[in-house]
Amino acid sequence: MMDAYLDIETTGLSWEYAQITVIGIYLVDGFNSRLVQMVGEDITCSKLLLSLEGIENIFTYNGSRFDLPFINNTLGVNLAKQKKHRDLMYDCWCCNLRGGLKSVERQLGISRKLQGIGGLDAVRLWWQYRNYNDTNALKTLLKYNGEDVINLKVLRDRLQCFNID
Repeated sequence: MMDAYLDIETTGLSWEYAQITVIGIYLVDGFNSRLVQMVGEDITCSKLLLSLEGIENIFTYNGSRFDLPFINNTLGVNLAKQKKHRDLMYDCWCCNLRGGLKSVERQLGISRKLQGIGGLDAVRLWWQYRNYNDTNALKTLLKYNGEDVINLKVLRDRLQCFNID
C-alpha cells in the first residue's frame, strides 16, 4: 500500500485570486520513498493524477480546509472523493497539539534544515523566482516544500505513539 503526503504552495490564501505554485508529494511504499514536485505551468490535472496513481491514502496538514479545496477549485480534481484522505491537523488537535505545521513540529521536536521560513516567505520566494528568474529562490522554495511533505510522514509516525492511527 502506497501513501502520499501532500502539500501545496500558493501565491495567496484564496483560490479565486491566487494560483498554486508548487505541489509537493512524498510517496512512501514501505521502505521506498520519493519526492515529486510540480512547479508553475507543470501543475496540471493529468500530471497530478499520474503522480497519485496507485496511492491509497493521502495525508495533509490542514488539507481538508486548504490544500484539497484549492486543488479542486483550480485544477478540477476532487482528491477527497478519489482517495482516502487524512488531515493530520485534526489528529494533532486530539493530542492537544495546536498551531500550524511548524509549531507542531517544534512541540514534537521534529527538526528542519531550513529554519525561519514560513508561508509568506514561500510566496516571496516564488515571486523572486518569477520576476527575476532567481533560480536560488526556486531551489529554496522547493527545499521548503520538500521538508513540509517529508515532515508530514515524520509527524504521522510520531502521532502513532498517541494511538491516533
